[in-house]
Amino acid sequence: MFCFQCEQTAKCTGCTGRAGVCGKTAETAELQDRLTGALIGLARAVEGNEHLVRPSTDQIVVEGLFATLTNVSFDGGAIRRLIARAGEEKRRLTPLCASCASPCGRTGDYDMEKLWQAEEDIRSLKSLILFGIRGMAAYACHAGVLGYRDEAVHQFLYKALFVIGADGWRVEQLLSVVLEVGQVNLKCMALLDRANTETFGHPRPTQVSLTVEKGPFIVISGHDLRDLKLLLDQTAGRGVNVYTHGEMLPAHAYPELKKYPHLKGNFGTAWQNQQREFADLPAPVLFTTNCLMPPKDSYRDRVFTTGTVAYPGVPHIGEDKDFTPVIEKALELGGFPEDRRFTGINGGGRVTTGFARDAVLSVAGQVAGAVKSGAIRHFLLVGGCDGARPGRDYYTEFVKHTPADTVVLTLACGKYRFHDLDLGSIGGLPRLMDVGQCNDAYSAIQIALALADAFGCGVNDLPLSMVLSWYEQKAVCILLTLLHLGIRNIRLGPTLPAFLSPNVLDLLKKTYNIMPITTPMEDLKAMGAFS
Repeated sequence: MFCFQCEQTAKCTGCTGRAGVCGKTAETAELQDRLTGALIGLARAVEGNEHLVRPSTDQIVVEGLFATLTNVSFDGGAIRRLIARAGEEKRRLTPLCASCASPCGRTGDYDMEKLWQAEEDIRSLKSLILFGIRGMAAYACHAGVLGYRDEAVHQFLYKALFVIGADGWRVEQLLSVVLEVGQVNLKCMALLDRANTETFGHPRPTQVSLTVEKGPFIVISGHDLRDLKLLLDQTAGRGVNVYTHGEMLPAHAYPELKKYPHLKGNFGTAWQNQQREFADLPAPVLFTTNCLMPPKDSYRDRVFTTGTVAYPGVPHIGEDKDFTPVIEKALELGGFPEDRRFTGINGGGRVTTGFARDAVLSVAGQVAGAVKSGAIRHFLLVGGCDGARPGRDYYTEFVKHTPADTVVLTLACGKYRFHDLDLGSIGGLPRLMDVGQCNDAYSAIQIALALADAFGCGVNDLPLSMVLSWYEQKAVCILLTLLHLGIRNIRLGPTLPAFLSPNVLDLLKKTYNIMPITTPMEDLKAMGAFS
């Protein structure tokens, strides 16, 4: 196997041999490559046959790309079924190709070994495109289940897949497609933002308890708000409470989800701690999107998956979304005999979420006044994915040392490193504001653009610094969106992506001044966070 798409990849170069650091086997990795090659073949078949494309064609591409994200599908059977669906759809689009003996390769599946063995800079840029559209497909999938789609997003996914499998593309041409990934992902995140807010309302700042009350309960992890809503509907009146985990935490801020009294709080910290935190949990865990780790035997019988997430031998809730087996398992296990108080990694017992664009922009005048008066001197966006690699305590220490006249915006599961800290308030506003899930980077972008407009300057001229942590492919498409917007001076860690060749990395440094994190105090000083 060969895989270097996530931050934890072995030796910061790539996972090879029998298994990846994420836990997927070499067989799973090979199947994911075959699936990607089949999707490229499908994209080739679409060219010239756009009039035959159906929404079901788009769905195969979105689901297939999503299934190849890190920590999504470990199930070889599920991946084989996706490969078969892609092949069947390709044959529907080009029925004569199956009987043609000409080796033109027009609709042939792509051999991913050609990419992994390609010239270093070409491999690097095509990997940026591939990993970026994998992240984008996840967002398109979340929007799609709520009935929202953007034809431009789907058209671009076909284009990007075609480019990945094409020969002869030069560095300059590929770089333009890399930035186009960021451009289209901005549209995709805007679509998902609209889907979530029109379905569940605009998030409002909400305190969330970390205490688990006595009695039966279910822990739900991932990003899919629709799955949470369906679970809440099905558990209503059953005496079963529901607790969020990981990236599902921001769900507490949505009005249409807050109204369920049995949505009680949040359990656990970030995804990489689940094997320890779930070991003795007297409750089932439902995984709705990525962030699944191979379940330990100590709790495997309490894990359920749904959607694209899959693991061999783990019960999967199908498209009917009948969560009865999960509810029955919760009633069987019974939960804790008394309230159990848990805390964040810094000892805090409650956290606050819900500072999305609507909430923050509603007090934009207050924010602008605090800046003009000197109460707020600097904004720091500290967000992204959490992970297991040593060095991520950097983000905890960074936030702890931010000066009292700075505001910290955060999003995604990287916030678990520090979001239970009490940083106090400033100008009548909390100094630490959780914008939401990783896809809510769209909210953070809108906040930054609104601030720039208020002060009559560009985003790069604001007293704003970005310190990002990355782990998987959604972080890649968000980074490309920031680069598409021309945002400079981003600090990235805990390590730089292994798939960036020295030349491509040097180009990004020269064009956008992307830089690695160093130490919290050195970086704070370099940003001008201290007066």
